[in-house]
Amino acid sequence: MKKLVLMAVAIVAVSFASCGNKAADAAKAQEDSIRIADSIAAVEAAAAEAAAAAAADTVVADSVAVVAE
Repeated sequence: MKKLVLMAVAIVAVSFASCGNKAADAAKAQEDSIRIADSIAAVEAAAAEAAAAAAADTVVADSVAVVAE
């Protein structure tokens, strides 16, 4: 009988240990997703600025070509 009680206690202990702290895991996952979204937004903003600068450079180059002719 003692072995059965010890086995039940061991199973309960393993069950509690395997559950972990779900609230902390969820908070960390939310922080990670926010950080990743911010990084993606920063990269997209930089790409948009680069595209706008390239378009402005093209317009200036076209204007110079027209004036030179």
